[in-house]
Amino acid sequence: MRLMGRYKPPTPPSSKYITPEGAIVLEKELEHLWRHKRPAVTRAVAEAAAQGDRSENADYIYGKRQLGEIDRRIRYLRKRLDGIQIVDTVPRDRKKVFFGAQFKLCDTKIR
Repeated sequence: MRLMGRYKPPTPPSSKYITPEGAIVLEKELEHLWRHKRPAVTRAVAEAAAQGDRSENADYIYGKRQLGEIDRRIRYLRKRLDGIQIVDTVPRDRKKVFFGAQFKLCDTKIR
């Protein structure tokens, strides 16, 4: 079997569960990218494009690459946030530790 040079196998699906704090972090990152970083990079690319020849314009090329990376991250975050389940309830079984469980870690010395 011959693989193409740029082929990337699909990533396995990630967990659909997240803590409320984790969801807030993802939402804040999405907000920052969409409202602040992407418009700033778009302005920089437009300014670089106005300087003339784009084929040798490093600012333009770098800015376009940045926009691609930002857009990929935005798509990922939107897709991720769309399919998550926020775990914010206390688990019934308090003798097991699993996702969403709250526990205290005690430092006991064994002698």
